[in-house]
Amino acid sequence: MDNGLVALAAAVVGVAGTLLATALSQRMLARVQSDQFERQQRAAHAQWLREREVAELGLRRDCYIAAGAAYRRYRISLMTFLWLVRDDEVTPAERTALEEARHGHHAAFAEAQMIASGEVLGELDRLTDVLARIYSRVLRLGSQDPAVSFEDVHAELLGLRDRWDTVRTAMRTGLGADPAPRVGAPGADADAAGTGPAGV
Repeated sequence: MDNGLVALAAAVVGVAGTLLATALSQRMLARVQSDQFERQQRAAHAQWLREREVAELGLRRDCYIAAGAAYRRYRISLMTFLWLVRDDEVTPAERTALEEARHGHHAAFAEAQMIASGEVLGELDRLTDVLARIYSRVLRLGSQDPAVSFEDVHAELLGLRDRWDTVRTAMRTGLGADPAPRVGAPGADADAAGTGPAGV
């Protein structure tokens, strides 16, 4: 009888041990799988963040390129129009070209408002304010307003070079590039001497 109880107890302990080992094994396996899944999720999330950052940087870069091209076109159009006003050679086609450049700049700036960094946007805001003032003065010069002189407007347009350098530096810094040195505009001396709309 005692031997039977011992055998039964041994059998119960053996079965319980087997069941417990299986349960512990499954629990450990589940924990390992859970940890592995969490690592995979973290890695996937980190990869998604990297891809998103690269995509956003690409969008911002394209936006800055478009803003720079639109600004340059508008500035050149203003300079050209200024000289035409001075020489009394403005035509409807020239007015249309100026307005197209102006609207192109506004469109590029509107896009930049959605994408540009806060620092770049602040610089673009200031640049746009100056451009708006120059545009108004160019038109007033064309209407023979004695309060506006060719020399003053011309000087303001030339002064945009330094302001654009500030904007460009903010853009490059925001993209992680080294700030570019100021590039001297060719033809500035000829422009200042009054030989034509060079150095724009």
